[in-house]
Amino acid sequence: MDVDRSDARYRSWLKEAVRKVQADANRSADTHLLRFPLPDDWGIDLYLKDESTHPTGSLKHRLARSLFLYGLCNGWIRPGKPVIEASSGSTAVSEAYFAKLIGVPFVAVMPRTTSPEKIRLIEFHGGQCHFVDDPRGMYEESALLAERTGGHYMDQFTYAERATDWRGNNNIAESVYQQLRLERYPEPAWIVATAGTGGTSATIARYVHYMQFDTRICVPDPENSCFFDGWTRHDPDARSDCGSRIEGIGRPRMEPSFVPGAIDRMMKVPDAASIAAVRTLEKAIGRRAGGSTGTGLWSALKIVAEMLGKGERGSVVTLICDPGDRYLDKYYSDTWLADQGLDIRPYTTAIEAFLDTGEWPC
Repeated sequence: MDVDRSDARYRSWLKEAVRKVQADANRSADTHLLRFPLPDDWGIDLYLKDESTHPTGSLKHRLARSLFLYGLCNGWIRPGKPVIEASSGSTAVSEAYFAKLIGVPFVAVMPRTTSPEKIRLIEFHGGQCHFVDDPRGMYEESALLAERTGGHYMDQFTYAERATDWRGNNNIAESVYQQLRLERYPEPAWIVATAGTGGTSATIARYVHYMQFDTRICVPDPENSCFFDGWTRHDPDARSDCGSRIEGIGRPRMEPSFVPGAIDRMMKVPDAASIAAVRTLEKAIGRRAGGSTGTGLWSALKIVAEMLGKGERGSVVTLICDPGDRYLDKYYSDTWLADQGLDIRPYTTAIEAFLDTGEWPC
């Protein structure tokens, strides 16, 4: 079949769709860079880039915007045809928002265990939820659904690292450095970024190398994720047999958007440590955040402890990925912790001891 993509109606729709997506970025103020309270005499500053203040409440708003622009400009997203995504939640919430913005249907293919609040938000933005029992089947199910409907499988796990302009254009890395300009340590010693697709860590690492900064990049990985093993063993075929309890990060396979060679360090973080850290965050700055924020904060605090032990000064940056009100029945529920067999008390004690003494418990 001969398809004429120069059709005036399609070109007019495309221009308007791109304008709407770009306008969203133009009217959204940049996210805040918050300070985590540490003793001033330590000579180390810890910051959290608060991505929960985006219009759809998470770091994935940036990714969804980039993916929609990429899909539109490639001619993949078409009027009236559905956009389909394999997502554990937050990306789907943001993509549902942008699909509604440009007037196309959206379907999220997700694990049946996804939090009810994320499901509610996807449906609030006009999206539909298509559930699978095994998270490892999301990719194939999404591709099949796109084929059956004539829609576009967005495939965040493949395109996250290439849809984002890592050289600048107000990406998350450029934003962090701009916001640190007037701080006492404007070039951070470390940036800590968790990985779901791997796109954020790739963007930050590439920007750091491109700008010739000395900042190092650490990627923490939760339980039941293969990224750490794949990175340490240089194994692109690493796999995990079950899904992560920390929604939004950790994957059962090495995703195409995860760029191991760009990052400097990885940490394996127990799920109980992630939850202890995110509850500590609420006590420290009065903000609830999701479990992935706790994974990053635990690793950032360990890095601060290492710097302190070596007598180093500087700054460390990590991310608030999404708000905690999406997980009140999980990470903030003692009943859920008990059902999962998670005991956060040793990790809470470790964090409190470090903040009191400056020494990380062995």
